[in-house]
Amino acid sequence: MSVILRRNLQVPQLLKQLSYSSSAKSSGDATATVKTVPKNLLEDKQTANLQKENGAIFDKRPFKLHLDKDKTYSWCLCGKSKSQPLCDGMHKNEFLKIKLRPIRFKVEKSGDYWLCNCKQTTHRPFCDGTHKQPEIQAAVK
Repeated sequence: MSVILRRNLQVPQLLKQLSYSSSAKSSGDATATVKTVPKNLLEDKQTANLQKENGAIFDKRPFKLHLDKDKTYSWCLCGKSKSQPLCDGMHKNEFLKIKLRPIRFKVEKSGDYWLCNCKQTTHRPFCDGTHKQPEIQAAVK
């Protein structure tokens, strides 16, 4: 049984500040690590924002993946892909009647990124800590 949660979940402010991509920021003598959510370079060029629904929760933990700067990726939004967190075209199966489409994205620089596997993130496709909510933790056994 899969659970689909709406995108309008109340995410605590602390979770919105957390991320899985860090950058060093110097402040005086000490170097502090500030965590920020990476930006999808294709966000304004595709229809991810028009898809208000979230997909089925695949896992309650994010997936770390090495991504290259100039490559375009397709993140699975429906939650049915066998090659999670990336899309394998499962949404095209006419018998499953899936309306959700993958989120196309690029990254600013090559490196390791945490991609959302719970499909409930507000910063598609990057994890923003939403999976830590009790509803999502309870949804996947």
